[in-house]
Amino acid sequence: MTTTPPAGGGMFIAVDGPSGVGKSTLTRALTIQLGQDGHTVHRTAEPSGGPIGTLARGMTNTADGLTLACLYAADRYYHLAHEIEPRLAAGAIVITDRYIASGLVMQRLDDVDPELLWALNKRARTPDLLLSLTADDDVIRRRLTRRGTHNRYQDQHTSSRDEATWHKEAAEHLAATGAVVHAIDTTHLSANAVTALAHRHVYDALAAQEEDTAA
Repeated sequence: MTTTPPAGGGMFIAVDGPSGVGKSTLTRALTIQLGQDGHTVHRTAEPSGGPIGTLARGMTNTADGLTLACLYAADRYYHLAHEIEPRLAAGAIVITDRYIASGLVMQRLDDVDPELLWALNKRARTPDLLLSLTADDDVIRRRLTRRGTHNRYQDQHTSSRDEATWHKEAAEHLAATGAVVHAIDTTHLSANAVTALAHRHVYDALAAQEEDTAA
């Protein structure tokens, strides 16, 4: 499946979902596939590799939820201004591993008010396409156990169940702000099957973008 790479304006894709659901695996594979198709693709992640993201990542296990919510939101705006927006303006497809949906979810595990989380993130650019990954709780827990947890949120026994519920709410919220949202249940799918499904969703979004441009 091929299509002409976007001439300008790019496409902004967010891959989100609970920890252990396969976001990083999909982001890497989708970047490779789209690059092989002839697109200019930039892969990134949040927290970003910028100065605020580096600080936030280093404080994840020690700072409280409100502090982290503010740091992650600040990093998101910095990430947009210095990395994402310039590449979109050049016509690239930008794929980020975690974005606003995570900003609306993770600090809820620290009992931060969801309305405050939305207020902190509401001025961030809405992704053109959100690939919202999910999986059965026992599958996520097995994956996290196999790879090892990376932060205190993943060590919480109920975190994956809560994350899944709140990510669904976040996806609905982003759909209402203009994002095209596709939920992908990875429970019984291989990594290749997930990539193939996501690849099709990207091309559907690119085709719709071209139609809008032509109109």
